[in-house]
Amino acid sequence: MRRPVIFCRAVLAAMLCLPALVLSAAEPVAAPLESGEYQILFNGKDLTGWDGDPRLWSVKDGVIHGETTPENVAKGNTFLIWKDGNTKDFELRLSFRCSNTNNSGIQYRSKHFPNDSRNAWVVRGYQHELRNENKLPNVAGFIYDEGGKRGRICLAGEEATWESDGKKVVRNDLIDQAAFEKLFRLDDWNDVVIVAKGNHIQHFLNGRLILDFKDNHPELALLDGVLALQLHAGKPMWAEFKDIKFKSLD
Repeated sequence: MRRPVIFCRAVLAAMLCLPALVLSAAEPVAAPLESGEYQILFNGKDLTGWDGDPRLWSVKDGVIHGETTPENVAKGNTFLIWKDGNTKDFELRLSFRCSNTNNSGIQYRSKHFPNDSRNAWVVRGYQHELRNENKLPNVAGFIYDEGGKRGRICLAGEEATWESDGKKVVRNDLIDQAAFEKLFRLDDWNDVVIVAKGNHIQHFLNGRLILDFKDNHPELALLDGVLALQLHAGKPMWAEFKDIKFKSLD
């Protein structure tokens, strides 16, 4: 009769350990530490190496400043495009802040369409959303399919894949509402790290992993392309960027 008792004790011990394993899986994941050589993409003085609508983009107080006004509107979403390289496998670091009247974005692994009828700086592809908001899901950090058909590809807080038959969410507890409100700095600078290796993409905000995505779609997955910063059409807005560092992981 001892074997059943031993078995039950073993099962009980495993059950007691289970909550700890679940809690451990939901622990915050830190952004990778800076290591190796980085390319500085913005010199803090002018827009050397970048191309965008000169009416809308400038350098003010040592940061990239993009702004639309009632007098200077964006004719469609428009971008400041990095001219000196592409984003294949990479790590990108920057800080941003923006107004809350509209939204901005970081475009990567994207394609430039200079002959678009709206303006000469149209870019389509993966976009790291930038917003001055802290209420999920309309926050900075999700992946948007700029110019494509997939919309919000992966939301902040999600670990997800995109298969040939659509999106699959593995988990959605990388960050919750309370934690995001504590993490995000409204009306202030926020730090972004984007890491992309093959079809695997991770977004980190202020040192914490907030999105983990694998694009397994055989035709729609993007593996290379341009880097750009967005000004959104519509309501007047501004967005600012600084400390832009890039490291190829090829």
